[in-house]
Amino acid sequence: MSEQAARAAKADAADELAPKRTEFVLDDTVYLDGNSLGALPVAVPGRVEDVVRRQWGELRIRSWDESGWWTAPERIGDRIAPLVGADAGQIVVGDSTSVNVFKALVAAVRMAGEDRDEILVDATTFPTDGYMAESAARLTGRTLRPVAPAEVPSALGDRTAAVLLNHVDYRTGQLHDLPSLTAAVRAAGAVSVWDLCHSAGALPVGLDGHGVDLAVGCTYKYLNGGPGSPAYLYVRRDLQDRFDSPLPGWNSHAEPFGMRSSYEAAPGALRGRVGTPDILSMLALEAALEVWDGVSVEAVRAKSLALTDFFLECVAEYVPAGRVESLTPAAHRERGSQVALRCADAGDVMRRLIERGVVGDFRAPDVLRFGFTPLYVRFADVERAARVLGEVLGEV
Repeated sequence: MSEQAARAAKADAADELAPKRTEFVLDDTVYLDGNSLGALPVAVPGRVEDVVRRQWGELRIRSWDESGWWTAPERIGDRIAPLVGADAGQIVVGDSTSVNVFKALVAAVRMAGEDRDEILVDATTFPTDGYMAESAARLTGRTLRPVAPAEVPSALGDRTAAVLLNHVDYRTGQLHDLPSLTAAVRAAGAVSVWDLCHSAGALPVGLDGHGVDLAVGCTYKYLNGGPGSPAYLYVRRDLQDRFDSPLPGWNSHAEPFGMRSSYEAAPGALRGRVGTPDILSMLALEAALEVWDGVSVEAVRAKSLALTDFFLECVAEYVPAGRVESLTPAAHRERGSQVALRCADAGDVMRRLIERGVVGDFRAPDVLRFGFTPLYVRFADVERAARVLGEVLGEV
């Protein structure tokens, strides 16, 4: 056994989260793509079968009341809330991340007031956030200005209405400073909107504690909700009465079954709802969230940093010198739960890794991405992934 393999075995034996791995459907593949699609929790198939066969098949329309379908968006939101540092009653689940970004950003501009005519957007953002920000700017008659996250404090001014930022950069895995950036946005009188897609379920977020105004996120990455599982929207409690959604659907009406021609918004975070909830995927997500019972986000973060540290050490040990360059910050305070390596012929390299049972992903033109989900990734997986990467790069 190599020194690195021995270290991995020792770390796995001491891992307090190790028992959680049995709550997922896994095989001999090293799966390091949970930052794109989380693994399937064991409890989900049986729950979905019950939803389909009994709740839909037998109870039918009665399930809106008897099976709790109607209250699912806020109930499941309350399950997500502790994972992002929020009290109950501030998150609703539904729609996609893209739709929630649009809702949040337009509402943020409306809250900021007519005299503020500029929106700042993360210049390195995931493309859909940029598309939605551009559309929101056109709809509201504002100017959109892309800015690197580190430059936001100096870019803020009395014209700034809203600022849309990613907590973790999807390409590099860089963790941006949510507390200080949120404070700067607040001091400038603007409204903060955070995209948590690559941080929720991987590290502490602290929405309430840091005074974040609005936030959105997906549930199919570190929250393991399944492909296309619904996203969520956070509206800080003291802003809820001012949240003016650009998509005022019947599900967010104060009297949804009143069938009135005029719209009156529901109280609280329910204003973030739009249309009929996607019950099948929503209840699959609810079952998936049960894996978080008894888990602290702080323990997840500690293991995430240990896994990524170990991976970088193993890469330095196994990969031929000069073949890869880490784009992910070395400093813990700047690192999410993934490692991005710049590599020539990255697409072909990833294909070869997958053929040998190590699954990550590739981002054009030259980035290998490896995501580390602490609930099921082992240190032995990390050692194997780096070793196989070294073997592949030694052959090409």
